[in-house]
Amino acid sequence: MAKKKVAFQGERGANSEVAARKLVGDNITSVPCESFEELFDKVEGRKADLGVIPIENSLIGSIHKNYDLLLERKLVVIGELNLRIIHCLITPKGVGMSRISKVYSHPVALDQCRDFFKKHPGIAPISYYDTAGSVKMLAESGLTNSAAIAAPYAAEIYGMKLLKKSIEDEQSNYTRFLLLAKKPVKVKGAAKTSIVYSMPDGPGVLFKALSVFALRDINLTRIESRPARKRAWQYYFYIDFEGSAGEERVKFALDHLNEIANFVRILGSYPKHKE
Repeated sequence: MAKKKVAFQGERGANSEVAARKLVGDNITSVPCESFEELFDKVEGRKADLGVIPIENSLIGSIHKNYDLLLERKLVVIGELNLRIIHCLITPKGVGMSRISKVYSHPVALDQCRDFFKKHPGIAPISYYDTAGSVKMLAESGLTNSAAIAAPYAAEIYGMKLLKKSIEDEQSNYTRFLLLAKKPVKVKGAAKTSIVYSMPDGPGVLFKALSVFALRDINLTRIESRPARKRAWQYYFYIDFEGSAGEERVKFALDHLNEIANFVRILGSYPKHKE
């Protein structure tokens, strides 16, 4: 069986690649991309079979760029994963704590490890474009006074030493990833569905939209609003809820929503993440 080509944003060893391997399996061909736009291009252009994007983080919130791309592009959501984010201190082999004066990583990762830098005031945090990219840079540069903060998988990819594991401030640091494809899948078992819609102006329109789900005992798991770029002060609403678009009660709810909304699009139904 041919390996699935799975696109993700970032260098090899990034948390997005870890998520891809958990969602699809270890027997994949990784397709790193410089940007989320490139990721969508590769899947839409069949240069990759699937794509994996982060959509929200339990500490910093939503990744708004990817909400916008889900609306602008035509890929569908076929899976989800809640990945625990573990930040590790990674060094070249032979480099110990006493030699480290700089630590490179993405600004978000550095900010999520503030306690580590408080405990080690002699070590300077240095912003870099990517967590796994900082490990790759150290492996290629030969620096012996520096470390990087990234996922443990990055140390394995680049043959580096995992000096300290789990140096993040908060243990409850999770990122939700979505698995994207060109075509939807049939869902068996517990499912979720993601949609996006917009409403005409008027009193109580948001209440009316949400009531189509409440009336049918459909549990909403997330609501996100994003500005409509071409219409000032107009918004798109993104909703995740439990159930598949193929279920009768969900069909009735979406039919009802279509009657009162001026735009509705199903982004995908997919297996619910198993805790």
